Amino acid sequence: MSTPTVRTLRTAGVMTVVIDRPEVRNAVDGPTASALAGAFREFAVDDSLNVAILTGARDTFCAGADLTSISPDDPRGPRLDVDGDAPLGLSRMLVGKPVIAAVEGHAVAGGLELALWCDLRVAAENAVFGVFCRRFGVPLMDGGTIRLPRLIGHGRALDLILTGRAVDATEARAIGLVDRVVPRGTALAAAQRLAQELAALPQTCMRSDRLSVYEQWSMDTPSALRNETEHGLRVVASGETVAGAERFRHGEGRHGTRLQQ
Repeated sequence: MSTPTVRTLRTAGVMTVVIDRPEVRNAVDGPTASALAGAFREFAVDDSLNVAILTGARDTFCAGADLTSISPDDPRGPRLDVDGDAPLGLSRMLVGKPVIAAVEGHAVAGGLELALWCDLRVAAENAVFGVFCRRFGVPLMDGGTIRLPRLIGHGRALDLILTGRAVDATEARAIGLVDRVVPRGTALAAAQRLAQELAALPQTCMRSDRLSVYEQWSMDTPSALRNETEHGLRVVASGETVAGAERFRHGEGRHGTRLQQ
């Protein structure tokens, strides 16, 4: 029996998805891509889960596509089609709940694209990002040319995409590529703490606001404003807003303090 290349762990409303191919720096072949997509489809429909974390085994996030499998005759090769799942499996998906990347070591080429797919990125001080596939003529096909400029700006994205240069954690934090930088070896623990914080918040409102953020990219401003309002009205109708206001009236959450759970 073959060893699974993607592992999942469920703890207190959080699913942790681990790419587990350390012998190839967690590079993703076709079966691994399918397993990633399957894991996040499970996450999307499991009402007991509020947040997911994507990470890699043994001090590496992901080195991208497994180039040893890219051959017309290799059944392990990535799926290359404009429809259906992306080459790395999940990067055409928009799940309805937050996903956090916990990055130790390299998140390069397609690994960078997987990190970009996540909502938030927690990086260890030893993290390295970059379009390393530039040197091998391997194109970005998992959202890198879209999500990177949207995240860090057109000019900075082109710098990384055209040169393929390495970006360390300090620079990544400065340009907005990552959201948190933590000591080496603690990225997963920090991501788990952040996930628990998100999981403790009112979920209907948070997911609604998150979805509006993603949807607005394809809309003009009037349409985006209308869409935001429609989402907000559904949240109010759910009763979550009224319940939160009632808790505020009774003194909870004043001056930025956390609500009692």
